[in-house]
Amino acid sequence: MDALLNLFHATLATLKDVLPIAVILFGFQVFVLRRPITNLPQVLLGFVFVLLGLTLFLDGLESALFPLGRMMAAQLTHPDFIGVADSWLDYGWVYAFAAAIGFATTIAEPALMAVAMKANQVSGGTVGVWGLRVAVAIGVAIGIALGSFRIVTGTPLHWYIISGYILVVIQTFYAPRTIIALAYDSGGVTTSTVTVPLVAALGLGLASTIPGRSPVLDGFGLIAFASLFPMITVMAYAQIGEWIARRQKLRVSDSEKEV
Repeated sequence: MDALLNLFHATLATLKDVLPIAVILFGFQVFVLRRPITNLPQVLLGFVFVLLGLTLFLDGLESALFPLGRMMAAQLTHPDFIGVADSWLDYGWVYAFAAAIGFATTIAEPALMAVAMKANQVSGGTVGVWGLRVAVAIGVAIGIALGSFRIVTGTPLHWYIISGYILVVIQTFYAPRTIIALAYDSGGVTTSTVTVPLVAALGLGLASTIPGRSPVLDGFGLIAFASLFPMITVMAYAQIGEWIARRQKLRVSDSEKEV
């Protein structure tokens, strides 16, 4: 009975979130553009599927993934597992778990899938779907691991963010122009429905269990890492691809000269 009640409340909350989007879309189509809505039954069915999917997804997060993230953070930092922690090196499994959860949640992120497919279409296949997804996921994995290191050590958040954005600015001058806008957008799509809940639960769990850390002061900030580092890895992915293509052209030209 409790599960059904939670599902009902999740449905109402999702309907409350989705309804303004539907009102804006249909309102502009009918009253501003003054055009009929083509394939209205199919569009309405699509909205129903979105409503059901988001409801089940959010209920699953609340029922399983949130508690699991907090439980894993507590267990990985418990003295029974790591013993007496004298330095940040004793939390190695925490960094490994943070990187793994960051990579896995980003690969499963629906927003990233949509962006990757659209980028592949408009680029004529130049930007690979899996290449972009893996590049973003690696960036999130590095960011979450580094953010966990920050929580463990208690170092100021702004040191990491300022240094990261300085690197992003430098990369922007040298990365291929066609990838820069996509790289900047890739940092935003990681802060969506899958990544944010688990990363937030991990950060709050770590800050609650590590001695001397405050959940309010130290528990938040992981999302900033998840947004920053994908920009770095996507531009690096494009730079590496450009370097490989340039090397191949040089080899072809050298072989042609020899012939």
